Amino acid sequence: MALVDQFRKFIPRPRKVEVGWFVDSEKASLIHDDPRPIHSVSAKPPSSKAVQACPAVNDFESRYFEIPCPLDLDLKFRFGPDEKPLLYNAAGSDGVVSTGALRNFVKLMPRQEWRHPERPILQMPAPYRFIADEPVWMSQMPAFLHWSEQHPPGRLIGGRMPIHIWPRALSWAFEWFDISRNLVLRRGDPWFYVHFETENPDAHVRLTHAEVTDELIRYCRGLDGVTHYVSQTFSLFETARSRRPKKLLVKRKA
Repeated sequence: MALVDQFRKFIPRPRKVEVGWFVDSEKASLIHDDPRPIHSVSAKPPSSKAVQACPAVNDFESRYFEIPCPLDLDLKFRFGPDEKPLLYNAAGSDGVVSTGALRNFVKLMPRQEWRHPERPILQMPAPYRFIADEPVWMSQMPAFLHWSEQHPPGRLIGGRMPIHIWPRALSWAFEWFDISRNLVLRRGDPWFYVHFETENPDAHVRLTHAEVTDELIRYCRGLDGVTHYVSQTFSLFETARSRRPKKLLVKRKA
């Protein structure tokens, strides 16, 4: 066993890790609600053997946070003439979101970028950024702990990144498997989850609303749009680490 491994158990490790978040959007930022903890017990367990009294269940659920959906949407897809991919606002004039705004919010990816030629992929901006001043990896994943009568006709495309050096703005990418069914989203429903990994597996994450400082924004702008110029963004991690300000997370004043 390496010497560092022998002494690692004697090094104090934090039980709480702070992760900051903010919404990075110049327009309509108020439609994006605060991240919400999934773990919540509204009633006293009827017995010590009840599910909500199980420490393993509670510990598991407490490590996930949900991002609420910002819009009410009803979308339909079909292949048009010459197999051209077409996306429609199925709600039409009865929809809450205007057609013009919808066109700017929902983007159908080019067919050559799909995983499968018959399964369209669309993207919507989810302008949340998560930041940390110690090593933390964040995963974006489907809202798999929530039950719904109507399962979506496809799946979220997730991702994982080190938010202490790569606090990029998120997006919601959806791979549409069953194009015979509409994609229906409801404002306030769980849109996706975020999960955080820290160096101490015992530690719990505490989310805090971050102050949007000039230094933080300058750093984030250096990350934006890099996918247009390089194909492997993870190759830029060392550059990002070398240019990272000493402190990213400043708590927002109440």
